[in-house]
Amino acid sequence: MVKVKAFELRSKTSKELLKELDEMKSELAQLRVAKVSGGAASKLAKIKIVRKSIARILTVYNQKQKAEARKQYAGKKYLPLDLRPKKTRKIRRALKTEQKYAKTLRQKTRESNFPMRRFAV
Repeated sequence: MVKVKAFELRSKTSKELLKELDEMKSELAQLRVAKVSGGAASKLAKIKIVRKSIARILTVYNQKQKAEARKQYAGKKYLPLDLRPKKTRKIRRALKTEQKYAKTLRQKTRESNFPMRRFAV
């Protein structure tokens, strides 16, 4: 089989991708058998191309799955962990801005009753 291109794979449906993946895997199995039984050099060189093609198909398939999941959870309150923004652990654990600047009732009254003094220098 000829090397598959990612942009061509993106236009295919998930079922077509899985079908092509099965074909590639069976071809890879045949090539490995040929390698063991002392096949032609062209077949040995083809193993790498088929392996990379399998990887491309899986990549496009997984991207499609993730895009569908994002579409499904769009606008929902909670997102699965793998769809949330990664950022860093520290940023994820940090307080949100409204939480950071939230004040208790006592703090608010104390600030209004005893404002910062202004000195004319």
